[in-house]
Formats: sequence, C-alpha cells, structure tokens
Amino acid sequence: MSLQDWIGRTETVTDTVSATPFAALSATLDGPTLRPPPGTPLPPLWHWLYFLPLHPQSEIGPDGHARRGGFLPPVPLPRRMWAGSDFVFHAPLAIGDRLQRVSTIQDVRTKTGRTGPLVFVTVRHELRQDGSAAVALTEHHHIVYREAPAPGDVPPPPQPAPGPGDWHRAIVPDDVLLFRYSAVTFNGHRIHYDRRYVTEVEGYPGLVVHGPLIATLLLNLLRRERPDARVQAFTFKALRPTFDTHPFSVHGQPAADGRTVRLWASDHAGWLTMDATATLA
Repeated sequence: MSLQDWIGRTETVTDTVSATPFAALSATLDGPTLRPPPGTPLPPLWHWLYFLPLHPQSEIGPDGHARRGGFLPPVPLPRRMWAGSDFVFHAPLAIGDRLQRVSTIQDVRTKTGRTGPLVFVTVRHELRQDGSAAVALTEHHHIVYREAPAPGDVPPPPQPAPGPGDWHRAIVPDDVLLFRYSAVTFNGHRIHYDRRYVTEVEGYPGLVVHGPLIATLLLNLLRRERPDARVQAFTFKALRPTFDTHPFSVHGQPAADGRTVRLWASDHAGWLTMDATATLA
C-alpha cells in the first residue's frame, strides 16, 4: 500500500475540557494552580491538553511513540518531528465544553533532502463544540519524517534571531519542566525525558525541548504582555532543536498595524529556533 493511500483518512475523537489538565499546565508554566470553574476561557493552544493519544503500552515502540501505522501512515523513517502548525480560532473554547475533533490526513509528500529521504505529512484537525456544525478551531499539523543523521553529516546553517524584541523572557528548560509537560500531554517520546536514550541512541547533546511547549510559551508571552488581546490566527515553524543544556528565550515584536505580532524563540547562542506569527482580532 502506498503512503498516499492514507490521504483522506479520518479519525473522530470526543473529549470534555476539564479543569485538572488546565490547572496542571498552568502550574507547569508557573501560573495559578487552582482548578478553574466552568466557563473559564481556554487559552490558545491549550486544546493540546485534550484528545490525548491513549495507546496501550504493548503498542509503544522503542522511542516511546506508538508503533507506526493506524491513523498516521506507516512512514519507514526513524525520526518523526513536529515541523510546525497553523491555527484559526473561530470561536472561544472554555472549561466544561464537550468537544469533537475530526482529524483528516490532508497530504503526504515524499522528497529528497540534503541528508536523504524526507516524508511530510499534514493533518487537519477541526474542533466543534457540543455537536455543533460550526468549527470552533482549525489546526493544520505538519509532521516531517527523516533518517537519523549519519556520522559526518553537517547540520544546516543556523539563522540568527532578530534580536531581543519589545517583549522577551528567559526560560530555563530543566528536566523537571520537560517531564511535567510530557506528563500533562501524555507524550511518551523518550527524547524529552530519558537522557541516556536521547544521547546514546538518538545522538543529541541533551533532552529535547518540546516544540509545542515552545509554541505555548510564545503565546504565553503574548498573553502576559497583552492580556486582553484575542488571538484570531497563529502559525509557527520549528527551525532548530532546543536542548535542556542551556537556557533559551522567547521574544515578541508587535507590528505597527496593531493586529500582528511576530514571536520567536532563540537558543543561548542567539540562533533562531522557532518563528511564529500571531494575528489578533
């Protein structure tokens, strides 16, 4: 069966926006720890706390991910990375909402890159409230699969970050923060919490900071600086891995139009690791 045969496959999952995951992520980000009452708005991207992948332990592969196949295509490449996402927030979500998520494999593309074959998979997620026909949130999730780097491979040249921006905040990504985020999102990928695995098997210098965590921290920075702003759209692209061996920073620069904010993350050496744009209503 061809990987393109997965295009058009769908999966439907339901969940309720409950208070405990909200409070757990808030505590992980050093925010309030009280469980919020029904009707409390869900911050942008916090829908990632719900619809968690509940694979039986017997289906987990050696890297902590579920074994290939099922809803996602069985790409025969060892490394799977979250390359980025695009969001449109059509209507607010809140604690107590009953939600339905319909996921569709929108595209599967195979390319040859500088280091070998690459497979790009795009999944479209649509969230609806209480069986409503109206879509409350649309997300396009971009996944890239690739070979493990061979000895002697030269990484692509890094891009310098734009600078400090008007908004900035330093983040210390210790292993407790990464473990807690993995726990609250039920993410078993060992590169985020198993130091021996990530250094000896994957060959990274340290634990890898979750891309979704960095994206969440970018919007958390926006919420700190503009607490009354409503995010209408958001897009981010992961450019370079971030490790727990050094602090990193998140930055923001509002545009003159008053509706667009460029957000980015940079590592300790000043290289750009994530680039994002938020559009305000």
